[in-house]
Order: sequence, then structure tokens, then C-alpha cells
Amino acid sequence: MFKLYIKQAWNLMKQNKLFTGIYVVGSALAIATTMIMAIVHYVKIAPVYPETNRYRTLIMEQAREIIGNTGNMSPWSLKAVKEWFYPLKNAEVVSAEIKDYGNTKDYIQPKDGSNDFQIYTKYTDPNFFQAYDFRFIEGKPFTEADLQSEVRSVVITDAMAERLFGSTKDIVGKTFTMNYLDFRVSGVVEAPSFLCKRSFAQIYLPYTLHGECYTEWGNSKLIGAFEITMVVKDKEQEAALREEIKELYRKFNASQDETKLQQLNQPRSYALILFQTGLSQSDFDWKKVFMKFGLTLLVLLLIPALNLSGMIAGRMETRISEMGVRKSFGANRNGLLKQVMWENLLLTLVGGFIGLLIAWGALYAFRNWIFALFDDLPILAIEGVSTTVSGEMIFAPIIFLAALLLCLALNILSALIPAWLSLRHPIIQSLNEKR
Repeated sequence: MFKLYIKQAWNLMKQNKLFTGIYVVGSALAIATTMIMAIVHYVKIAPVYPETNRYRTLIMEQAREIIGNTGNMSPWSLKAVKEWFYPLKNAEVVSAEIKDYGNTKDYIQPKDGSNDFQIYTKYTDPNFFQAYDFRFIEGKPFTEADLQSEVRSVVITDAMAERLFGSTKDIVGKTFTMNYLDFRVSGVVEAPSFLCKRSFAQIYLPYTLHGECYTEWGNSKLIGAFEITMVVKDKEQEAALREEIKELYRKFNASQDETKLQQLNQPRSYALILFQTGLSQSDFDWKKVFMKFGLTLLVLLLIPALNLSGMIAGRMETRISEMGVRKSFGANRNGLLKQVMWENLLLTLVGGFIGLLIAWGALYAFRNWIFALFDDLPILAIEGVSTTVSGEMIFAPIIFLAALLLCLALNILSALIPAWLSLRHPIIQSLNEKR
């Protein structure tokens, strides 16, 4: 019976090419649009290279110091990094990096004497390469001794090595000029995608080489230029870490008369950073997020489903006499409904496969524009930087399956209602229909 339904559905698809084409294209575009929006958000929270620890990573972004009725918000100072965060007991890795919001402009002076070119740099510590799972092609990170002694020892990506030296091999120990100073390569890593904003850079340097490293603000001296990344083992350790950080705030505020620090719902996970537009004292309402995105996805799929329902209703009117003939030969209403459902199932599956290809093609061909469109603070890549979209980013079976099942449910429902109404006609009336 199953093979018979499929065979009949396939024959009807070939007989009604216009209807089949419109149905498949409508389903494909609905699924493609849904998948593009879902994958754009998925890329920001999924464990992709080198940010494979995203589900176990927490970020301390800023400190807010309150003095009387005024507040000052900025990243953390080196004093806070050393006294508060490096000593944390409930974190597997704690890393600090300079957060200058793109204010630092670093330029390479090529050895061939050609024009200087701008690059992306990240000023951090050796722990950064433990917090993020970089694959070293050769060499290793700069050391703690390099960090403390302000040695100009750096890690570069394979793409930058190719650009600077024409190769990715035997690079360790070589030097290049940046900002008219010489830097020595300690290691070469596989370049991350520009979409991985927290780990992406072309050159990684000790944060002691940055001019804002020793900046301290406010009465507490805890405000400066650093953002903190922490990796925990599991949810239990995460809960303990949050309590440990909460206790740091409590002790500091208890020791001060006028100066207070607000925790601002920190540390935050990747998901919270993605969906929460700003730091807040109140707990984040995840229900509103699910409702917002759920309604958006529903609208994206519901509108095509309603259009298809009208088309199916018109098509069923042309098939009333056919249904009457089948009824006269003993076919019951349930059997006829199953036939209609299998037709729509096959059409939706074909549309889903085409929609998947459209989504992948669009995400690859227009990746710079699409990902910037959904970014709260879009940052365009500078010359020489490509927004790499890897297979692990766009191949999200769960997202595709969810979009396909939702589209399938809506399409079948859009077909079921007009089919059920049409099949209510008596056999004699159906046979007498001249269509």
C-alpha cells in the first residue's frame, strides 16, 4: 500500500507540473528562509572551531562602579584580573584579553616595501589558547614569561603566515614588522572564521604590549580595559563559580562606604549574550525570546501554507469527479485522505531538499551581508579577511529537521482541510461534476 501511494503521488506530480512546481518552490523558499535565520543564530552559539567550549564558557564583560548617584561602566582592570579572576577556584581556565572595541589600529609593514596593511589583533594571555581550542600547525603559544616581560612574541594564523612569509611551514622564530616594531613568531594556528568574533584575530599578542593594559578607572581601580573568559567543567561547577563571583562582589561592597559594584547579571553565557541586548540587574526572560522567534518562524512558514491551502482547495475542486469514481469502486474517505496526504508529503520533502540547498548556497554566496544583517553591531571584514563558513557551521541537522517537520505539519494541515471538505460530497454529486 505504501509503494502504491508513492507511485500514485509521483504520477500526479508529473501530470500537474505547474501545481507541482509552485508547491515545491513555495515550500523550498519557506524552509530556506527559516533555515537561514536559524543558522545565523546557531553559528553564534554552536560549538564550532575554535570555540568548541561555548556551552561551558562564561564571559565577564564589564564592571559598573556606582559612586553616590553616578555610575561608570567599563571593562575590568589588570588589578581585577590578577586579584579577582585569575585566583578563581571554580573555573578550569581563566583568560583575560584587552577589549578596546576596535579602537586599536595595527598595521603591518611588509618586507617588500609595499603599502602598509591593517590587520586584526587580539591582546591576550597564554590561557587564551586553552579557553579556545586552537589547532597549532607548528610552534606553541607565547609563554607567561613573555607576557610578564613584555616580550614581542606572538601567535599568527596560517593565512597571515602565508601572506607574510609565503608559507605556513618553518615560520617559528621568524620576525616581521608591525607598527614599526619587530615581532617574533612563536606559533602558527589554523585561522578561525571571522564569524567567531571572540576568538578571531590574525595575530595574537601578550596583553602587556597594549597601551591600555595598566589603565585603571574609578575609586575601586577595578575598571580598565579587560574582558574575562572562563571555562567550567559542567553545570555544577558553573553554579559554584557564580556563587564565588557573587561573594567577591559582596565582600567588596561590604568593605566600601560610597563605592559599590553592580554584578549586572554576569557572568553571561554565549546564548545570553546573543539574545540579551545589554547588561541588566534583572534576570533575563527566556520565554519572551522563545515566543518572539517561535512566532517569527511560524509566520515565515504559515503564509506559504495558507497560499498553498488555497491552491489545494482549487485543485481538489477539479478532482471531485475523480474522487467520485474512486468512491464508486469502494474507496473510503480515509483512504482518499491518505492519498492526498502522501501527495503533499512527497511534495514537501522535495521542497525541503531544494530549500536546504538554497539556504546553504545563500549562506555561502552572501555570507558577509547575511551575517552582518543579523548582527546588533555589524563589523565588516577588512581587506584580506574572508568570512569562512565551514561545514560544521551550516550543517545543522536538528535545525533542518525542525524546520522541515514544522513546514510539513503546516502543509499537511493546509491540504487536509480542503481535501476533507471536498470528500464530503456524495458519490452521485461527485460523479456528476463536470470539470
